[in-house]
Amino acid sequence: MAIWTNLSHYLTSKSKKANLYYVAATVVLCCTFYVIGLWPQGGVNTTQLSSTTLLPTLPCNPSIKNTNSNYGSSISLDFTAHHTAADLVPLSPSARVNHFPSCNPELSEYTPCEDSKRSLKFDRNMLIYRERHCPEKNELLKCRIPAPFGYKQPFRWPESRDSVWYANVPHKHLTVEKAGQNWVRFKDDRFTFPGGGTMFPRGADAYIDDIGKLINLKDGSIRTAIDTGCGVASWGAYLLSRNILPISFAPKDTHEAQVQFALERGVPALIGILATKRLPYPARAFDMAHCSRCLIPWGRYDGLYLIEVDRILRPGGYWILSGPPINWENHWKGWNRTAEDLKAEQDQIESVARSLCWKKVTQKGELAIWQKPTNHMHCKINRKVFRKPPFCQEQDPDKAWYTKIDACLNPLPEVSNVRDIAGGPLANWPERLTAVPPRIASGSIEGVTAEGFSKDTELWKKRVAHYKALDFQLAERGRYRNILDMNAWLGGFAAALVDDPVWVMNVVPVEAEVNTLGVIYERGLIGTYQSWCEAMSTYPRTYDFIHADSVFSLYQDRCEMEDILLEMDRILRPQGSVIFRDDVDVLVNVKSIIDGLQWDSRMVDHEGGPHVREKLLIATKQYWTAPAPDQDKQLS
Repeated sequence: MAIWTNLSHYLTSKSKKANLYYVAATVVLCCTFYVIGLWPQGGVNTTQLSSTTLLPTLPCNPSIKNTNSNYGSSISLDFTAHHTAADLVPLSPSARVNHFPSCNPELSEYTPCEDSKRSLKFDRNMLIYRERHCPEKNELLKCRIPAPFGYKQPFRWPESRDSVWYANVPHKHLTVEKAGQNWVRFKDDRFTFPGGGTMFPRGADAYIDDIGKLINLKDGSIRTAIDTGCGVASWGAYLLSRNILPISFAPKDTHEAQVQFALERGVPALIGILATKRLPYPARAFDMAHCSRCLIPWGRYDGLYLIEVDRILRPGGYWILSGPPINWENHWKGWNRTAEDLKAEQDQIESVARSLCWKKVTQKGELAIWQKPTNHMHCKINRKVFRKPPFCQEQDPDKAWYTKIDACLNPLPEVSNVRDIAGGPLANWPERLTAVPPRIASGSIEGVTAEGFSKDTELWKKRVAHYKALDFQLAERGRYRNILDMNAWLGGFAAALVDDPVWVMNVVPVEAEVNTLGVIYERGLIGTYQSWCEAMSTYPRTYDFIHADSVFSLYQDRCEMEDILLEMDRILRPQGSVIFRDDVDVLVNVKSIIDGLQWDSRMVDHEGGPHVREKLLIATKQYWTAPAPDQDKQLS
């Protein structure tokens, strides 16, 4: 055994020595061949034999050549990114899949949640059937809504205020029904809008001048306005030139395409109605509300509709009513109603207004104006006289998505002095845009401070400048008019565009963790609530440009991405653009779907550089329309 052990030790030792010899021989051979390799180049210069020559730097980009023949000198290193967002997805046209076919041309004005056929299934009491009624999931269309044959890019603002292409809104109904009231006229290939209305035969501009003689429209204290039952929105259209930003709404009813005309003119509008649900706006949103013969029964149902107007009016805001029953003493014969009937209606309205603690400012001619109190200190005392409506108990006044209107008065925030403005005073426009909104100053918006608000405002100025560098159409002044921000947060995107000839509909999704729409209105901007799991209450081809910031991250696992994108395709005008802003993995999925929509798109880096996971996807909808009617017959 001892002999075997000694033999094993001897062999191991011998093997180790042999390995050392092999290593030494290999090193000598390598050095020899290295010297031989250098010999044709003139031999070895010992002064240049350094770490640089032994470990030469290889450039990351082979196309960049080192023109300096001196190896010992410093070499310029390239630290720029060579893998950009565009490399993440295929961008060639061949990558497109014709996944979503065109819908039937008869659906060129399809508004899913305002469909007249579906509405007939619902109760006609209090016009419930004209409220939003959306299709079930299995009823959703998986096709692209076509523009009507002959569709043209709308006129640019301000020309669009007065002219609309007939091909874009092919409806002459109002030119006949309202022929004597100067709503709209038709000639050759276009409609024109003289600015007339049922109650302003001298034109909307002169009518607004009359209002301006009764309340101050020039000092910036009135910035946001709502027009109920707006017709073709001439009142709102002419307010815009006075730095007053309106939202106009009307139902989709027998006055065919009135909201569609408004949008085509470049005036902010939505399809909507005062019925049983709250309007989709926060409390204390508007400086002024207006009704010009809008046919809303203000005095009925215990004053329910005036209660809703009170909710959305800011403290000290105005309600303007013109038309029946105002000045019934002089007009009752022309209105084909009895004097007693009209007097009873006005008395009813006056009574409801007093019960809401409104003050009647004036009545002159066919105009009557009331003002909401700046706080409810006196109003609470008056409840001993006016027991109806009672104050609402434990209600969120900002909640307004499929929320029932209750016959109760929403109490204003508490004040310590009768002269204080409930919720805090608002700065006049334009200072209002950047002043810290009262909701933020009071700490009522969770997680948002005055400092955070100011930083957000500056951030969006930089982001919008970056957007304009990427999208030449956004940078071109006047190319866009109607803009949608699908997830607006504090309205910073809209605020950064305030000097452009555009208006922005700021959407706060109802699924958002924090309800910030009240802040947006306190900045002097406009917006609405919306769930993007459903269609928007607007016509196809409403918007020139859509901004979608983190929308698909928000709706992940809530509803189908392709349904949201099909809705975006419906409401985007041909040759309109979208900027998606989201996580790179989300945007890769978005791009795969919009290829099926046949949009042109490209992925670009975040303004912070290529190392940020958040990217931008810039997309443009192609121009295409339904086939010509005779061509359609041939195809069928």
